[in-house]
Amino acid sequence: MTTPYTELGEALGTDFFSVQDQFTDEQWQRFMNVRKFVDHEVLPDINRYWDSAELPWHLFRRLGELDIVGDDIVGYGAAGMSPLSVGLVHMELHRGDGSLGTFLGVHSGLAMQSIAMCGSEEQKQRWLPAMSTMDKLGAFALTEPDHGSDSIALETTARREGDHWVINGSKRWIGNGSVADLVIVWARDTDSGEVLGFVVETPAQGYTATVIPGKVSLRALWQADIELRDVRVPDENRLEFARSFADCGRVLANTRGICAWMALGHATAGYDAALRYAKERTQFGKPLASFQIVQQRLVKMLADLTGMQLYCMQIGRLADAGKLSPTIAGLAKMNNTSTARSILSEARDLLGGNGILLEHHVVRHWADIEAIHTFEGTETIQTLIVGRDVTGISAFT
Repeated sequence: MTTPYTELGEALGTDFFSVQDQFTDEQWQRFMNVRKFVDHEVLPDINRYWDSAELPWHLFRRLGELDIVGDDIVGYGAAGMSPLSVGLVHMELHRGDGSLGTFLGVHSGLAMQSIAMCGSEEQKQRWLPAMSTMDKLGAFALTEPDHGSDSIALETTARREGDHWVINGSKRWIGNGSVADLVIVWARDTDSGEVLGFVVETPAQGYTATVIPGKVSLRALWQADIELRDVRVPDENRLEFARSFADCGRVLANTRGICAWMALGHATAGYDAALRYAKERTQFGKPLASFQIVQQRLVKMLADLTGMQLYCMQIGRLADAGKLSPTIAGLAKMNNTSTARSILSEARDLLGGNGILLEHHVVRHWADIEAIHTFEGTETIQTLIVGRDVTGISAFT
């Protein structure tokens, strides 16, 4: 006998406004490759890793085989995708699982991009090829225990001693920090006061990473507390063009728009699951989908979802044209993560008691969207950034 709702997590297709017609053949092929990977490899297996808070290494390694590592970086074995392809890939991975998608986001969008945007040609040649094949894993260490939204005030220091730098400080919420081979550490030069970027190759004396326990979001991704105690880094590992916090900001601005695509993936998974469940679940002698109030809620979810799609398509077009500003990316991130939270809350509720079971592929996304709603700038911070842009007045320093 077939288990009820066995295909609950599979994509039903939510392209209500025929958005796919605007994809190129290359974009569509990458999209479909990742969709097949999600439906046939991720969804059947991911719940047990999320439940036990273990890393699905076999899925992580498959990312390199799919030719999607490195986002839009050209050369060095990286994927060299268009901005729209990058968005579609991240959307689909997050439709499968937020831990898997965030793992790639940290590795490609933050660690690799830091090297690609701020490194010398020699540094790119030294590290990016191995990162493109997943032979070396990357992490990005900016956030500190006392500095999240105000990360510009970071307290980690770097002191020059001859041809080395000595780094001291603490970092928190560092995805991949306990398993990475290369950790991009942002620290303040004790002489100039400027924020510089360094590649710390692990294991390194004085570098310790402790996995943060008790996490109820992105459970199949390990995030760590990092301690750096007199970690010596050769000057050749200082990113040549990471000379101020503004350079770190360029990397973050590049990934903020991707968060809007990530949220779209989670919302799509929630809607797909709710629609399938409503069609298959019978109560009072008929399918849930036959009740007017259920149809009304599904249509409202779809309306919100298509709005998220249009946000993503437009920021993809703007990125293609080199016109995607940090403010526009922030507005898209703010809108889509908030909307995704609403859609996933509705989906969880429509499934009733079954909505809290992992097997129905909703509660995992419902929990994971909380992390995406927060990282890369909270809704509050994004609101104030956009507010500063539209009023000309800054509400924060």
